Amino acid sequence: MIKNENLEKSDSDKEAKVLAQHIRMSVFKARRIIDQIRGRSYEETLMILEFMPYRASYPILKLVYSAAANASNNMGLNEVNLFISKAEVNEGAIMKKLRPRARGRSYMIKKTTCHIKIVLKEKSKI
Repeated sequence: MIKNENLEKSDSDKEAKVLAQHIRMSVFKARRIIDQIRGRSYEETLMILEFMPYRASYPILKLVYSAAANASNNMGLNEVNLFISKAEVNEGAIMKKLRPRARGRSYMIKKTTCHIKIVLKEKSKI
């Protein structure tokens, strides 16, 4: 589930937020990618995510696209001037399943989820 939040402050402090909840991947796998793109420009982020060999990069790429679309359509910001000001990954709910084992016993399988939050801001024009 993706939530789009747009915060309108003054013209210099506009930011576009995107929050994806219950993404079916480990927090550590998502953080490995988020650490690579934090603080980079929008265009550089797209290039990095396109060529990363990890499965976790695709949902993050979709989030960055969504945040940029929000920034350009809802707030009128230029995509060329955007950069990732904040990106964080938090733990979500854990789905638990029981797997049958030998001699009538069971084994717990824990499927982890994560919440990914990305904030795009426009570079200040000096």
